[in-house]
Amino acid sequence: MLTTKNFSPNQLSALTALILSIPIGLVFVFIIPALWLSLVAFVVLYIGSYLLIRFVLEWFIYRKIKLIYKFIYQTKASKKEEMYYKYILPQKSIDEVREDVEKWAEQRKEEIETLKFNEAYRKEFLQNLAHEFKTPIFAIQGYVDTLLGGAMENPAINQKFLENTSRNVDRMVNLVNDLDEISKLESGEQPLYKQNFVIQEVIREVYESLSIKSNARQIKCTIKKGCEQPVTVFADKEKIRQVLLNLVENAIKYGKQGGHIVASVYNTDEKHVLIEISDDGTGIGEEHLPRIFERFYRTDRGRSRDVGGTGLGLAICKHIIEAHNQVMHVRSKLDIGTTLGFTLDTRKD
Repeated sequence: MLTTKNFSPNQLSALTALILSIPIGLVFVFIIPALWLSLVAFVVLYIGSYLLIRFVLEWFIYRKIKLIYKFIYQTKASKKEEMYYKYILPQKSIDEVREDVEKWAEQRKEEIETLKFNEAYRKEFLQNLAHEFKTPIFAIQGYVDTLLGGAMENPAINQKFLENTSRNVDRMVNLVNDLDEISKLESGEQPLYKQNFVIQEVIREVYESLSIKSNARQIKCTIKKGCEQPVTVFADKEKIRQVLLNLVENAIKYGKQGGHIVASVYNTDEKHVLIEISDDGTGIGEEHLPRIFERFYRTDRGRSRDVGGTGLGLAICKHIIEAHNQVMHVRSKLDIGTTLGFTLDTRKD
């Protein structure tokens, strides 16, 4: 079945000219006795109709379409684009042009949705950042004003307030350092120094460095049975140590008193190793899981500011793992516990 759906302007012009010329040519046969004159008239009529219709399509309709394309790309046409508008665009069917416009509209819609999401994220980030800075700043201001108001004369109050001021200054310094580290990780200013090392050795070192905190809460830190066999990975050892420190410290903070923290190491395939840190603490609600790696994001339950921290630890971990071209994941259930894990490359010979 003949269809003009995907005809180019030239093809459509030829078909329309032919449809117009045939009946008029038949009229010429009856009017003009000489057959050759009828054929000449038919050819002239066909060529004239074709040129006229083609002119209308290309120089009027496609001139408008050309303006639409320029609006879509919103740039002054280069020589290459002008060649496209002059030679390639007129060969496209109307349906192909429609598909181009629809594709552009879909891309713009996605960009608008992304901008809306980023704007909402930016506002929330700035609010959280202001809150994180405001708390220690107001505390420092209060202590200093009290000291200047006469409390300096009392040695006991003097010492206590200065110690509290020092703690809040440390909190601000840690916050600035964490933000600076995230910025460097995002911009790639912190290079990775990859090497082969046994991941279980680093896990044991992290357990040892945090033993005072874990012992204070009577939490037992172990490597899962069956995962003790040394597994060598290829990564930045100090950066991975930082990730493990953060994950284990979080597990201690949010794990239950007298609980258990377990590290698991698996060879998922010949190229990757999976490392997971699990606790048996309060867990995280399902609605919070997609956002726990965002900066300053804290859940309502089990992740309050009362336990300290800047709220940037997991965001830093995520950036470090992504800098290794790997991924982090989380599994959690309320009152059951949380598992945070990541993958790394296996050893490189």
